Amino acid sequence: MFSFDCIVVGAGHAGLEAAISASRLGLKTLITTLNIDYIGLMPCNPAIGGPAKSNLVREIDALGGVMAELADSTYLQLKTLNQSKGPAVRALRAQSDKKEYRTLARNYLEKEENLTIKQIQVVDLIVEKNEIRGVVDELGIKYSAKTVILTTGTSLEGTIYIGDKSFKQGRLGERSAIGLSSCLRNLGFNVRKLKTGTPARIDSRTIDYTKLELHPGDEPCNNLFSFFSFKPDRPIRKQYPCYLTKTNEKTHEIIRANLSKSPLYRGLITGVGPRYCPSIEDKVVRFEHNPSHHIFIEPEGLDTYEVYIQGFSTSLPIEVQFDMIHSLPGLEKASIIKPAYAVEYDSVCALELDIGLMTKKIKGLFLAGQINGTSGYEEAAAQGLVAGINAFNYLDNKNYIDLNRKNSYIGTLIDDLITKDIDEPYRMLTSRSEYRLILRQDNADLRLAELGYSQGLVKESDILRKRFKEKEIEIQKERLAQFKVSANEKNKTILGQCEENLETGTNGLNLLKRPNVNYKVLSQLGYHPNIDTNDNYLKRDIFDQVEVLVKYEGYIKRQNIQIENQSKTDDIKIPNDIDYNSIVQLSSESKEKLNKIRPQTIGQALRIGGVKPADISILLVLIQNHQLKNN
Repeated sequence: MFSFDCIVVGAGHAGLEAAISASRLGLKTLITTLNIDYIGLMPCNPAIGGPAKSNLVREIDALGGVMAELADSTYLQLKTLNQSKGPAVRALRAQSDKKEYRTLARNYLEKEENLTIKQIQVVDLIVEKNEIRGVVDELGIKYSAKTVILTTGTSLEGTIYIGDKSFKQGRLGERSAIGLSSCLRNLGFNVRKLKTGTPARIDSRTIDYTKLELHPGDEPCNNLFSFFSFKPDRPIRKQYPCYLTKTNEKTHEIIRANLSKSPLYRGLITGVGPRYCPSIEDKVVRFEHNPSHHIFIEPEGLDTYEVYIQGFSTSLPIEVQFDMIHSLPGLEKASIIKPAYAVEYDSVCALELDIGLMTKKIKGLFLAGQINGTSGYEEAAAQGLVAGINAFNYLDNKNYIDLNRKNSYIGTLIDDLITKDIDEPYRMLTSRSEYRLILRQDNADLRLAELGYSQGLVKESDILRKRFKEKEIEIQKERLAQFKVSANEKNKTILGQCEENLETGTNGLNLLKRPNVNYKVLSQLGYHPNIDTNDNYLKRDIFDQVEVLVKYEGYIKRQNIQIENQSKTDDIKIPNDIDYNSIVQLSSESKEKLNKIRPQTIGQALRIGGVKPADISILLVLIQNHQLKNN
């Protein structure tokens, strides 16, 4: 039997982060994959980031993960979304070269000294006395380990649907993972079906781009781009455009006329799909009064003519797909390289997990990614990183890494998964975080780098850079407060040009609070910040942080007070061995929910659907009066 400290099953975005973090922390790690050429594969859209997802990617980077570095090294286009809106919802998105991303991801794995890669199919788990002891592959070979992380993506009993055709595959061209689902069911886990889908890929040479709307990437600001990683020396690459077309009434007529041929509408697919990424037939049915839907044409890589039709996911028959695509302006003669399809797969109810992503039933068994009912590369990578770190902490008898709703989107994601009985693929949204003004994408390093450093994943040079940034932000605020601006005619004219007035003298800090005043305006007034570094990216980050902190100071203070007040009750621990059935004051529904989820804190209990606030108050009183002993 081959022996390891940690075995990671699956080498997608979750598996990649899990294996790298576990191996870098010193665990002898094995990562298994159905196809070694598909490590780090982007089976759906060729992109990283977007609203809320960019927060996850930057948090992964701040904690010492690799997704941000991979995205920065392989982008075809970088674009900051919601530029005109507040900092809480601004989001960086990268259009990626899928093949290059995959190649680099494999290269990252192969460089890790403590990491072994094997192309095998894991079909069974070795469990003794409710503790994981290893895995078994399809050839009967056993691999021992005291921690196992399952990151199976959509491969777990995956079935692809195109019209009335179906195939046992996790994604088109990939085999389905058979065996593990039965094993998990036999161990008592709640395994259920979910569904997702992907659009067709077409040959860009058959597109009439003159009929499409050009969507370029960001122009550099002062010769600086925005990147996902906070590390220095990010690569400057050529930007490539995306294009926009739209569906029309003809497209919608074709879809409505063929709904009876959809496996989803015929009941062949029982799994629930993602609400926030519906198929085009779902959009036409649910939004019947909408005359058109945006369809983006996105490049998949520099060495391929294959392009992705964002927003056009479907499982309708291939002949119907031809008609639908040819109804789109600019795609009248488009040639389909790969058809669109839906995929149904097995997942485990995330209520089975604790806050560290370890299963409650089997000690040492962790789950991360789509197996937990999430969708998206970023959500998967975030969970994989947490599972890899906590596998190490579990073996080292340490507490789990402290990620929660108050310090991270990753903490919000995990808290949602383990306290809410989610019946559809979960997607991270800014609206899911009640503390989104604090948990911005721009300050992820300031929030989490020290935590990553204490875990052993953030390098000394990176933490010193973060500490310099943190110190310099305070220095800059002090200098702004000391910079005096008199109400002379010259200064009045400068401020008048940006629609601001100046009745009396003030200082730079007060001026920067105004909506139309930025560092460019302050420089015209004579302010020259001095920062002792040649790193222009670091300088820009410092200026950006100062401006956000100054302009939104009142809102940030209020949210910090909200967090502080909420923490007084949220963080109160619930005894691990509590017997809810013995508490006669609790309602039957609350007892059922609390027994099912076993929340670890009062805050988690509060967020469980169906648990009455009055019952939480009873729990709180009993704990505070020491009638329930806390372990």
